[in-house]
Amino acid sequence: MPLTAIALNCTLKADPTKESSTDAMIAVLAKAFAEHDVTVSETVRVAALDIKPGVTSDEGDGDAWPGLRGKILAHDILIFGGPIWLGQVGSVAKRVLERMDAFLGETDDQGRMPSYSKVAVAAIVGNEDGAHMSSSQIFQALNDVGWTIPAVAACYWVGEAMGSVDFKDLETTPKKVTETAAMVAANAAHLAGLLKAQPYPG
Repeated sequence: MPLTAIALNCTLKADPTKESSTDAMIAVLAKAFAEHDVTVSETVRVAALDIKPGVTSDEGDGDAWPGLRGKILAHDILIFGGPIWLGQVGSVAKRVLERMDAFLGETDDQGRMPSYSKVAVAAIVGNEDGAHMSSSQIFQALNDVGWTIPAVAACYWVGEAMGSVDFKDLETTPKKVTETAAMVAANAAHLAGLLKAQPYPG
């Protein structure tokens, strides 16, 4: 069965014409996923949308979350991408996680949330320490709201402390990043295929 993925770029840059290191990391993962016949249908620049604060699936007039929520749940794999700010995952990523809190009350007759049997991985970039802190925040929150996290689920890059070089500006992608991306994609595709064929019973 064919597998599909959607990527969320939770950069703080709302203008999609501005280059983002998170986009660059997502592109590395998308290339790795293609090796496993997983199609990354699109990358959504979350800050360009009016995702209102709240913990429901629809916060009223103008809220762009219901549309994005539908897109996310139409895919088998979620690539959750974002930058490190102040040593932790950025505010846009936290907004998305908060909106997914509604999944807790949206269970089916077997007690399964809408995200059950779907897989999530992370793409993290930054010029300071915090990749492990960010992945722990992302994965704990996603697991709480029903996503399945595979082994080796985070692909990240951090530059020199207090440095000024961004991932998008590197001349070549570090070998360790491409190796990790390959493992993330392989594990996520394998797990997503198993869960698509035989979903959690609830």
